[in-house]
Amino acid sequence: MEQIRQEGELATLQEHQQALKCLLTEFDRVCRKLDIPYFLFAGTLLGAVRHKGFIPWDDDLDVLMKRRDYERFLKQAPELLDRERFYLQGEFSQHWPMFFSKLRLNGTTCLETYHPKDPMLHRGVYMDIFPCDNAYSSRMGRLLQFAASKVVIAKGLYANGYITDSKAKKLFMGVCRMLPRGLFHRIVRGPKKTGAFVHCFLGGASKLSRSVFPSRCLKQCVELPFEEGQFCGPVGYDEILKTLYNDYMRIPSEEERRCKEHAVLVDLTRSWEHYRTYHDEMKFETITRSIR
Repeated sequence: MEQIRQEGELATLQEHQQALKCLLTEFDRVCRKLDIPYFLFAGTLLGAVRHKGFIPWDDDLDVLMKRRDYERFLKQAPELLDRERFYLQGEFSQHWPMFFSKLRLNGTTCLETYHPKDPMLHRGVYMDIFPCDNAYSSRMGRLLQFAASKVVIAKGLYANGYITDSKAKKLFMGVCRMLPRGLFHRIVRGPKKTGAFVHCFLGGASKLSRSVFPSRCLKQCVELPFEEGQFCGPVGYDEILKTLYNDYMRIPSEEERRCKEHAVLVDLTRSWEHYRTYHDEMKFETITRSIR
């Protein structure tokens, strides 16, 4: 580790956030060009509303797209993206078996606390792009979707190389890897027609109640200030943030700011290929404990 550090300067959290802002700016440019709506989501949405930018201690950036818009973006965005600088890592694509997508920054490194099974997995700085699906009107229907999402998530995590020290989760992932992804993914996607509710089981909180929102919350976009820029948020951001975080305007104490650490090494000057062998040999004191 010391030799790696001496060879190049690793990024600070603030520098990492500036790289994330670069990704968001390009994502926003392409979406506006294609007239595809999107929404700042989760901690990024909270940061926009409460801090007018990143949560000061956050190293993540999330956006949400309705399924139809999400699929159109994955299909059409590659033609407009600056491919020298950016890489679109679409869901269930070559070298990326996961159930959501990422926009990566070429020529950078962002290592996380797992060993990817695919050595060709792009490990550059990234922002997450999550799909939002229609939810069934009945609670039982939504429970079925939620349960199916756990299968899809577990299959993706197993294929990507996530680890856990929980015997129950290891068993669950082992069983899920033998189940057909297509069937469970169709259940997660729900009805074709949008009803009273939508869900983000593939990208939201772990509890069902914190992943379901009234569809009116995503009826249109509103411009929200974010790091000296204006980006798209959901018109029902207050209701969404209350669902996710309850009293979301309260600033947490220092002790409460122990959010999940996404990156263990960020280098904005050298590509992830430089660290590939090093990453594969890294030892992690804290391993993945959540199924997502």
